[in-house]
Amino acid sequence: MINRKEKKKVPAINASSMADISFLLLAFFLMTTTMEVDTGIARRLPPPVPPTEKPPDIKERNILKVNISKNDRILINDKIADVRMLKDQAKEFLSNPYNREDLPEKRWDTIPALGGLYEVSKGIISLKNDRGTSYEMYIKVQDELTKAVNELRDELSRREFGISYMSLKNDEQLEAVRKAVPISISEAEPEEYK
Repeated sequence: MINRKEKKKVPAINASSMADISFLLLAFFLMTTTMEVDTGIARRLPPPVPPTEKPPDIKERNILKVNISKNDRILINDKIADVRMLKDQAKEFLSNPYNREDLPEKRWDTIPALGGLYEVSKGIISLKNDRGTSYEMYIKVQDELTKAVNELRDELSRREFGISYMSLKNDEQLEAVRKAVPISISEAEPEEYK
Protein backbone atom coordinates (compact mmCIF):
# COMPACT_ATOMS: atom_id res chain seq x y z
CA MET A 1 0.00 0.00 0.00
CA ILE A 2 1.21 3.49 -0.86
CA ASN A 3 1.73 5.93 1.92
CA ARG A 4 -0.29 9.05 1.17
CA LYS A 5 2.07 11.24 3.09
CA GLU A 6 4.85 10.31 0.74
CA LYS A 7 5.07 12.88 -2.03
CA LYS A 8 5.47 11.99 -5.62
CA LYS A 9 8.96 12.69 -6.82
CA VAL A 10 9.14 15.07 -9.77
CA PRO A 11 12.00 14.35 -12.15
CA ALA A 12 14.63 17.14 -12.21
CA ILE A 13 15.08 19.25 -15.33
CA ASN A 14 18.45 18.90 -16.94
CA ALA A 15 19.79 22.51 -17.00
CA SER A 16 23.27 21.76 -18.29
CA SER A 17 22.55 23.17 -21.74
CA MET A 18 20.85 26.37 -20.45
CA ALA A 19 24.16 28.20 -20.20
CA ASP A 20 24.97 27.31 -23.82
CA ILE A 21 21.57 28.54 -25.01
CA SER A 22 21.90 31.79 -23.01
CA PHE A 23 25.33 32.42 -24.51
CA LEU A 24 24.04 31.80 -28.06
CA LEU A 25 21.10 34.18 -27.51
CA LEU A 26 23.42 36.86 -26.13
CA ALA A 27 25.79 36.46 -29.08
CA PHE A 28 22.85 36.66 -31.52
CA PHE A 29 21.53 39.91 -30.04
CA LEU A 30 24.98 41.49 -29.93
CA MET A 31 25.60 40.69 -33.59
CA THR A 32 22.19 41.81 -34.87
CA THR A 33 21.75 45.00 -32.82
CA THR A 34 22.84 48.30 -34.32
CA MET A 35 24.55 50.83 -32.09
CA GLU A 36 23.97 54.55 -32.38
CA VAL A 37 27.23 56.39 -32.91
CA ASP A 38 27.60 60.07 -32.10
CA THR A 39 29.07 61.77 -35.13
CA GLY A 40 29.54 65.28 -33.78
CA ILE A 41 29.33 68.49 -35.74
CA ALA A 42 30.74 68.19 -39.23
CA ARG A 43 32.88 71.27 -39.77
CA ARG A 44 36.12 71.64 -41.63
CA LEU A 45 38.33 74.16 -39.90
CA PRO A 46 40.28 76.62 -42.03
CA PRO A 47 44.05 76.37 -41.96
CA PRO A 48 45.72 78.50 -39.28
CA VAL A 49 46.65 82.02 -40.31
CA PRO A 50 50.36 82.76 -39.99
CA PRO A 51 51.01 85.22 -37.12
CA THR A 52 52.62 87.71 -39.51
CA GLU A 53 49.60 87.79 -41.81
CA LYS A 54 46.96 90.44 -41.14
CA PRO A 55 43.37 89.10 -41.15
CA PRO A 56 41.29 90.38 -44.06
CA ASP A 57 39.03 93.38 -43.53
CA ILE A 58 35.41 92.30 -43.63
CA LYS A 59 32.64 94.82 -44.15
CA GLU A 60 30.04 95.03 -41.39
CA ARG A 61 27.23 94.17 -43.80
CA ASN A 62 28.91 90.83 -44.58
CA ILE A 63 28.72 89.62 -40.95
CA LEU A 64 25.69 88.19 -39.16
CA LYS A 65 26.48 88.24 -35.45
CA VAL A 66 24.87 85.48 -33.40
CA ASN A 67 25.53 85.64 -29.65
CA ILE A 68 24.28 83.19 -27.01
CA SER A 69 24.22 84.44 -23.41
CA LYS A 70 24.76 82.41 -20.27
CA ASN A 71 20.96 82.44 -19.84
CA ASP A 72 20.63 80.85 -23.30
CA ARG A 73 19.24 84.08 -24.73
CA ILE A 74 20.04 84.58 -28.41
CA LEU A 75 21.02 87.91 -29.93
CA ILE A 76 21.11 88.29 -33.70
CA ASN A 77 22.95 91.50 -34.63
CA ASP A 78 22.44 92.69 -31.03
CA LYS A 79 18.65 92.15 -31.14
CA ILE A 80 16.93 89.52 -28.97
CA ALA A 81 15.71 86.62 -31.11
CA ASP A 82 14.24 83.16 -30.83
CA VAL A 83 16.20 80.10 -31.92
CA ARG A 84 13.30 79.18 -34.22
CA MET A 85 13.87 82.42 -36.21
CA LEU A 86 17.57 81.76 -36.70
CA LYS A 87 17.35 79.39 -39.68
CA ASP A 88 15.19 81.76 -41.76
CA GLN A 89 17.31 84.80 -40.88
CA ALA A 90 20.50 82.94 -41.74
CA LYS A 91 19.05 81.79 -45.07
CA GLU A 92 17.97 85.31 -46.00
CA PHE A 93 21.34 86.69 -44.89
CA LEU A 94 23.43 84.17 -46.84
CA SER A 95 21.33 84.28 -50.02
CA ASN A 96 20.45 88.02 -50.09
CA PRO A 97 17.87 87.26 -52.80
CA TYR A 98 16.98 90.90 -53.52
CA ASN A 99 20.54 92.29 -53.30
CA ARG A 100 19.68 94.51 -50.36
CA GLU A 101 22.32 97.00 -49.22
CA ASP A 102 22.11 95.83 -45.58
CA LEU A 103 22.80 92.18 -46.45
CA PRO A 104 26.06 90.63 -47.72
CA GLU A 105 27.73 91.50 -50.96
CA LYS A 106 28.22 88.85 -53.63
CA ARG A 107 31.23 87.98 -55.71
CA TRP A 108 31.41 86.23 -59.05
CA ASP A 109 33.06 82.82 -58.98
CA THR A 110 33.73 80.39 -61.81
CA ILE A 111 31.74 77.20 -61.27
CA PRO A 112 31.60 75.22 -64.55
CA ALA A 113 28.89 72.79 -63.40
CA LEU A 114 26.61 75.79 -62.78
CA GLY A 115 27.17 77.31 -66.20
CA GLY A 116 30.37 79.31 -65.68
CA LEU A 117 30.15 82.46 -63.56
CA TYR A 118 27.97 82.25 -60.47
CA GLU A 119 27.22 84.77 -57.70
CA VAL A 120 28.48 83.58 -54.31
CA SER A 121 27.66 85.35 -51.05
CA LYS A 122 30.46 86.98 -49.07
CA GLY A 123 28.35 86.54 -45.93
CA ILE A 124 29.90 85.13 -42.77
CA ILE A 125 27.98 84.07 -39.67
CA SER A 126 29.93 84.98 -36.53
CA LEU A 127 28.91 82.77 -33.62
CA LYS A 128 29.89 83.67 -30.06
CA ASN A 129 28.68 82.10 -26.87
CA ASP A 130 29.11 82.72 -23.18
CA ARG A 131 31.07 80.31 -21.00
CA GLY A 132 27.80 79.59 -19.18
CA THR A 133 25.81 78.77 -22.32
CA SER A 134 24.15 75.37 -22.05
CA TYR A 135 25.35 72.67 -24.39
CA GLU A 136 21.74 72.06 -25.43
CA MET A 137 21.30 75.65 -26.66
CA TYR A 138 24.69 75.61 -28.40
CA ILE A 139 23.66 72.47 -30.32
CA LYS A 140 20.25 73.97 -31.19
CA VAL A 141 21.94 77.03 -32.66
CA GLN A 142 24.43 74.88 -34.61
CA ASP A 143 21.54 72.76 -35.92
CA GLU A 144 19.60 75.81 -37.12
CA LEU A 145 22.65 77.24 -38.89
CA THR A 146 23.37 73.88 -40.52
CA LYS A 147 19.72 73.60 -41.62
CA ALA A 148 19.95 77.04 -43.23
CA VAL A 149 23.00 76.07 -45.29
CA ASN A 150 21.55 72.65 -46.19
CA GLU A 151 18.24 74.18 -47.32
CA LEU A 152 20.06 76.72 -49.51
CA ARG A 153 22.13 73.91 -51.03
CA ASP A 154 19.03 71.80 -51.58
CA GLU A 155 17.17 74.67 -53.28
CA LEU A 156 20.15 75.32 -55.58
CA SER A 157 20.51 71.62 -56.41
CA ARG A 158 16.82 71.26 -57.25
CA ARG A 159 16.90 74.42 -59.38
CA GLU A 160 20.07 73.49 -61.32
CA PHE A 161 20.05 69.67 -61.39
CA GLY A 162 16.43 68.73 -60.69
CA ILE A 163 17.19 66.63 -57.59
CA SER A 164 17.88 67.25 -53.92
CA TYR A 165 21.39 67.98 -52.68
CA MET A 166 21.45 64.74 -50.67
CA SER A 167 20.56 62.74 -53.80
CA LEU A 168 23.44 64.11 -55.90
CA LYS A 169 25.89 61.36 -56.88
CA ASN A 170 28.07 63.30 -59.29
CA ASP A 171 31.18 64.65 -57.51
CA GLU A 172 31.40 67.65 -59.85
CA GLN A 173 27.81 68.66 -59.04
CA LEU A 174 28.34 68.15 -55.30
CA GLU A 175 31.47 70.30 -55.34
CA ALA A 176 29.69 72.97 -57.42
CA VAL A 177 26.85 73.26 -54.89
CA ARG A 178 29.32 73.37 -51.98
CA LYS A 179 31.31 76.10 -53.71
CA ALA A 180 28.18 78.13 -54.52
CA VAL A 181 26.82 77.81 -50.95
CA PRO A 182 29.81 77.47 -48.61
CA ILE A 183 29.51 76.91 -44.86
CA SER A 184 30.65 80.33 -43.68
CA ILE A 185 30.41 80.06 -39.91
CA SER A 186 33.08 81.62 -37.73
CA GLU A 187 33.23 80.70 -34.05
CA ALA A 188 34.96 82.94 -31.55
CA GLU A 189 36.28 82.06 -28.12
CA PRO A 190 33.51 82.01 -25.49
CA GLU A 191 33.13 85.26 -23.56
CA GLU A 192 31.23 86.50 -20.54
CA TYR A 193 27.92 88.09 -21.68
CA LYS A 194 25.21 89.50 -19.54
